[in-house]
Amino acid sequence: MFTGIIQLSTPIMYINKKDDFLTLSIKLPKNLLNNLITGSSVSINGCCLTVTIINSNIISFDVIKETLYCTNLKFLKIGDMVNVERSMYINKEIGGHLISGHIHGIAKIINIINLNNSKIIWFNIKDKLIKFILPKGFISVDGISLTIGKVIDNNFCVYLIPETLKCTNLKNKKLFDFVNIEIDYQTRVIISTVEKFMQDRFSS
Repeated sequence: MFTGIIQLSTPIMYINKKDDFLTLSIKLPKNLLNNLITGSSVSINGCCLTVTIINSNIISFDVIKETLYCTNLKFLKIGDMVNVERSMYINKEIGGHLISGHIHGIAKIINIINLNNSKIIWFNIKDKLIKFILPKGFISVDGISLTIGKVIDNNFCVYLIPETLKCTNLKNKKLFDFVNIEIDYQTRVIISTVEKFMQDRFSS
């Protein structure tokens, strides 16, 4: 589990691509290497990945076909910035919201509005996910815990403060880039339960 509070935005160092499979590597600072072992879970752009190789401060992860299909990891190139978060500890403050690292889909950036001290980014998302996206609700965007701003048709926006831009890869995003989306668990359960109840009620 993760909190959506990004600890590091860092470039991809290496990518080894095979058929429907890739291994990606990043460099971690000393403070994020503490107690890290092979098999540890780390969030990369919001995806929960397993550490497969530790070579000094170079950490590698294997990404399988299903993860590539569901996420923006398939678009990564060497030098691209990714958001990193180590797994949460139960006895630590949760600054964001609970995030599983299981990506529900990707969204496309359709507008970037630069303001004096902040930024607004608009995303377009598929029909099957927009019903879970509600104003003032939680959402994970590339692993970042954010509050949803406005929702119009299949589009939604988030408002970014300077600290979020400084610490994450959203400062590097361009129009038509894709981001990973994880829907808040409670929102998903409530809406799915109500939908099932209504279907059962009117079909009986």
